[in-house]
Amino acid sequence: MSWDETIPTIHSASMDAPTALTDRYRITSHIARGGMADVYEGVDGLLNRRVAIKVLHAQYSADEAFVKRFRREAQAAANLSHPNIVGIYDWGQAQNTYFIVMELVDGRSLRDVLKSEGALLPRRATEITAEVAAALSVAHQAGLVHRDVKPGNILLAKDGTVKVTDFGIARAWDDSQELTRTGAVIGTATYFSPEQAQGAAADARSDVYSLGVVLYEMLTGRPPYTGDSPMSVAFQHVSTEAPLPSSLNPDVTPSLDAVVARAMRKDPVARYQTADEMRTDLLSVLKGEEVGMPVPIPAAVPVNGDGATRVMQTTPVPPATVPPDEVYRELEEEPSSQMPFILTAFGLLIALGVLIFVLFQLAGGGDEEPTLVEVPNVTGISQTEALQRLQDDGFQVRTFFEPSEAVEAGNVIRTNPTFGTMVEEGSSIDVYVSSGPEEFPVPPVVGQTRADAERLITDAGLTVGRVTERADATFAEGIVIEQDPAAGVRVGAEAPVNLVVSTGPETVVIPDVTNLSERDATAELTGLGLLVRPQDEYSDTVPADQVIRTDPVANTEALLGDTVVIVVSLGPAPVEVPSLIGMNQEQATAALSERGLQIRVGSQPVADAAQNGLVIAQDPTAGEMLLLGDAVDVTFGSYTAPTTTTTTVPPTTSPPTTAPA
Repeated sequence: MSWDETIPTIHSASMDAPTALTDRYRITSHIARGGMADVYEGVDGLLNRRVAIKVLHAQYSADEAFVKRFRREAQAAANLSHPNIVGIYDWGQAQNTYFIVMELVDGRSLRDVLKSEGALLPRRATEITAEVAAALSVAHQAGLVHRDVKPGNILLAKDGTVKVTDFGIARAWDDSQELTRTGAVIGTATYFSPEQAQGAAADARSDVYSLGVVLYEMLTGRPPYTGDSPMSVAFQHVSTEAPLPSSLNPDVTPSLDAVVARAMRKDPVARYQTADEMRTDLLSVLKGEEVGMPVPIPAAVPVNGDGATRVMQTTPVPPATVPPDEVYRELEEEPSSQMPFILTAFGLLIALGVLIFVLFQLAGGGDEEPTLVEVPNVTGISQTEALQRLQDDGFQVRTFFEPSEAVEAGNVIRTNPTFGTMVEEGSSIDVYVSSGPEEFPVPPVVGQTRADAERLITDAGLTVGRVTERADATFAEGIVIEQDPAAGVRVGAEAPVNLVVSTGPETVVIPDVTNLSERDATAELTGLGLLVRPQDEYSDTVPADQVIRTDPVANTEALLGDTVVIVVSLGPAPVEVPSLIGMNQEQATAALSERGLQIRVGSQPVADAAQNGLVIAQDPTAGEMLLLGDAVDVTFGSYTAPTTTTTTVPPTTSPPTTAPA
């Protein structure tokens, strides 16, 4: 019976959606449909919270190898903990399909934002990319490569937080036989790396390339490569260099061009080697620091016209004709006297002054009073309008920029001389234009004590915003574990910086989960903030898939985030069938009973009296494995002695006769 035949359904987004998965999870609405699963909004009845539930499509649920990978990767991804990573709470099976339960993000995907709004402001695109890079860095350090970084897997919460989803699941998908068959295109062709396009293994640098493509699309409003088919797009990833984002969006700075160019290098060795490296350059861009363009790689050119290629060698730099230390010594020689030069310059200045005086007298300037004009009021108007008005009045204009909270960016704050002042016609006027509110970089305060963090924030011209507390197994009590905005982001004066301060490791009491199923035990323990590692073991007393015991044992204390081992029963251990050949029934019965096996007796005629009452055959044979309580068919020999027949033989001569007396 199929899923749709066993679970009531509701209609949403033109598809049937199950309303319940287990007694714990209830689905309320459909969110999205992906290549391998549907995503729904639901409610966790046990913890009374809204969650996102991803339900695998039927073709993947039927693939046993894929399900094993899906389970392994989901468990690995569940151990990732970072503010920029969508948390995985649980996974399980309902009827004929599998599902995972995740954090529900209240917001939109980056794909939807790009579709509705087009290119983002370069600063916002840089901030989003830096937070995604932070998430990728945590995953890479845990040994997980995303393999499918794209706008659809980047979520933008309403509070501004950036979340990356589908960690680990992409690996299970990538390994699927369905998707790795010959000729198939793996992943999303628009965003995957050249090595993925060529069928090579993906690593952390592949995620960096994909993130570079996503940044390119945020800056320009379109991906760097498009085509009629996934294969044509894949070919461009391998063979074609994309134009710089600034050629499509003049607001993109050279430093941001450099970050995109390095992240999207074809050769993985030439890219950022880690997501952290890329994030460092992105934060430098946010600070206004310069990031240099990567050094180009020599191009491959044909050799001898045979179609083969080789790397063009760069021309070696010729050796210096004079050693550097000798050049230095030449520069350090004692200089000659400068007096002739000084006297010559002084004479030229005197001559120039005399010449100017003569010209002024010839022009009659000495007899006229200079013309005075009033400096107009240009404060509050745009730089362009003010410049035009002053130049029309014959003034020379010099422009200076300075921050201002009161005057909108691009408008004039003041002039020097100030408006209303009478100056000579053609004088120079200094115009001061607002660059907007002054911005300050947010200092890094994670790892600092609360007092030190607050001092650093106020010293930077900012204010301490909302301070919340949270238990943390890594940081001691009173240490800052999170900050918002992140370190390096530039914000206006007095902007608030929110802090999360550790209350120290929180202890929880490990509950008794013995005799619960593995799924229910895992849900109860993870709900308390503990990590779970299952371990299998045979048991004659505990049914299969139920918990035998935990380590640490129940009712003891553990730190929040500690790992609890749950020992799960595989059921009774199989036993080996002994050899029974040659035993009598009493011996065979005893041998099987010692191993917890039953005996089923049968007989078969034998011609040898020595085999009478002894085992002559058994099924299963010796050495095979059976479960506790299974029966063995035992055949005993049955010998029957041959029967003897007595025959009366008549005499061969007649008995003598007696003569009459």
